[in-house]
Amino acid sequence: MKGRPGLALIPAVLLLFLAQDVQASGPAPVLELPLDCEMGAHCVVQNYVDLAPGPEAGDYTCGPLTYDGHKGTDIRVAGLPEMEAGVAVLAAAPGVVRAIREGMADVSTKKTGAEAVKSREAGNAVVITHEGGWKTQYSHMKRGSIAVSKGQLIEAGTKLGLIGLSGSTEFPHLEFSLRHEGKTIDPFTGRGAQSGCAAEGEALWSPGARTALVYRAGGPLLAGFAPRVPELERLISGEDRAGRIAQDDPALVFWAVSYGLRKDDKETIRIIGPDGRVFAEADSSLPKNKAQWMRFVGKRLKADRWPPGVYRGEYRVTRSENGRETVIVETLREIEIR
Repeated sequence: MKGRPGLALIPAVLLLFLAQDVQASGPAPVLELPLDCEMGAHCVVQNYVDLAPGPEAGDYTCGPLTYDGHKGTDIRVAGLPEMEAGVAVLAAAPGVVRAIREGMADVSTKKTGAEAVKSREAGNAVVITHEGGWKTQYSHMKRGSIAVSKGQLIEAGTKLGLIGLSGSTEFPHLEFSLRHEGKTIDPFTGRGAQSGCAAEGEALWSPGARTALVYRAGGPLLAGFAPRVPELERLISGEDRAGRIAQDDPALVFWAVSYGLRKDDKETIRIIGPDGRVFAEADSSLPKNKAQWMRFVGKRLKADRWPPGVYRGEYRVTRSENGRETVIVETLREIEIR
């Protein structure tokens, strides 16, 4: 998976091997959560299988959390520091390890370009075959983390490796894909890709996984303060996440990163100073859908130093649907300047 201009995302090649096992067709496996991660807190679904036919794109709710031709479920962590902490990728169902790719570096294609991973877009990956002609694939895993071997018999929950940044991707995540006899299947509906986002279907997840994977139409990823205007890529990498602000730093900036924002969402971002008054503030409406999005507000230092005390950053995004206002993101952060 790779970023488009404006931070949208383009398709990843999911097939690690083209050969198909010859198996009798059978019922779908019951799928468990393919990560050891708290959904909605430390991990979020960035993209779903594209169910909209033709050039349009739509996730299983007909929402925009996908892109044209996407064939997997992308579950992400916020950035490289969260990846380095280690998030285990787990087998979603019992089966046999069919194929493995290992050894690709964990580096964003923002730096390397798409050609660097041509024909290896899935990155470090594991393919598992299941009874009845079903396969699952686990892509973009961390180099050196794969913990299974080809031909190994595994159970649901077996650790396969760790979330990584290998292959065609711009942020750390697992791309989980499901196929039946070579055809992509959306695990949230049991239907094929581009079969229509409004059509009814039945999720293939276990009850526990279904609860963990409840649809979230966008939300927060990161927020904090910085002594200069940050860059999104450096926030994802962890480089622009300042731990403190000195009294003589050249700027005081509050920033927030979110995912799944939509055209016309209304956002407010502000800093409240130690005296309780608004220090800096901005309001806007998004001009188009944003797969991931950074917003910031702040001021440059004009005096000798910043007034000491606690500064509070607030970021809020609301969405109007069917005449109702829904809060999509609400983030608060504080920092003390001494």
